[in-house]
Amino acid sequence: MVDDRVRLRLVVSGVVQGVGFRPFVFALASKFGLSGSVGNDSSGVTIEVEGPAAAVQKFRHRLLIEAPPLARIDAITVEVIAARGGIGFEIAQSQAGTGRTLVSPDIATCEDCLAELADPADRRYRHAFISCTNCGPRFTIVTDLPYDRPATTMAPLPLCEACAAEYADPADRRFHAQTVACPDCGPTLTLHRPGQPDLAGALAIDEARRLLSGGAIVAVKGLGGYHLACNAADQTAVSVLRKRKDRGDKPFAIMVPDSESAGKLAVLTDADRRLLSDPRRPVVLLPQRVDGALSLASDVAPDSTDLGIMLPYTPVHRLLFGLPSDPPGPRVLVMTSGNLSGEPIVTDDAGALARLAPAYSCAVRRFRAAHCRS
Repeated sequence: MVDDRVRLRLVVSGVVQGVGFRPFVFALASKFGLSGSVGNDSSGVTIEVEGPAAAVQKFRHRLLIEAPPLARIDAITVEVIAARGGIGFEIAQSQAGTGRTLVSPDIATCEDCLAELADPADRRYRHAFISCTNCGPRFTIVTDLPYDRPATTMAPLPLCEACAAEYADPADRRFHAQTVACPDCGPTLTLHRPGQPDLAGALAIDEARRLLSGGAIVAVKGLGGYHLACNAADQTAVSVLRKRKDRGDKPFAIMVPDSESAGKLAVLTDADRRLLSDPRRPVVLLPQRVDGALSLASDVAPDSTDLGIMLPYTPVHRLLFGLPSDPPGPRVLVMTSGNLSGEPIVTDDAGALARLAPAYSCAVRRFRAAHCRS
């Protein structure tokens, strides 16, 4: 063992679980030829790294300036420990404990996943639950810490051979992605219509889109609970939704497929476009165009000069607007909380059927393992 070989233990706290931090550390340590391990625990991420002092110092520097964009490092504690030799770097099994760490918020579908979603040659083509290390549900599927698949609502769904290979491949963007799944091993999309057989998968999406185009009100299960959706250009549908929800004259939030569509309804600055596309996908309050190029029912935002607009943040939302090869469907959707006035938002399927179905002509999205907590 050479004299300048050192070993450090680094404990990193902040938003460092569920944001691709361990795969990033693995790749960085491998790049510098360092040995050791990285693992989640209830306090954050613990790293042990060993190698020549100069390489370890470069690792520490890059750890701070090249962390994944969704990570937030609040603190790093560093301890010099005895070198033990060895070769190779590994992602260690997560350790439970009594500490506390921050959990990443849910992250909107990334551009890479959207490209796969629309690619007929990809095995995840039209897969309503596509995600990777850089996107997908986080907070709403966590059941415990540290953040690993067994501590999420994905736990009952074992990976198929192809997904398991991606999960274990350091060169794949789904390396240690806890939400990794595909049509063969992932959650199932289901459309429920009162008095009719359920539809699953692509048929469920196609029929839901047809229902929305025809003026139906659809309950859509997103991250954290249900939304009630309808065609925002259909005056009758919007008025019925407003009356049944007992909304009064409060404006509805709307969802459009992209910022270009948002610009046809509202006046957008560059800052507005960036905010609309933020990975957290907020509802952005924007001044309404008087000459909007997209049709909008007057009951969407009566007596208001502003519109609350958001972009799709799940694959299901994207599919509801349709892919380029799909028949034309609604270009603007009302997307309002799934509840009756004065009640909490419905988060589970049984609640949707009991509380929403009696009041609405609705379609319900159901999972084998729900992407939200009951």
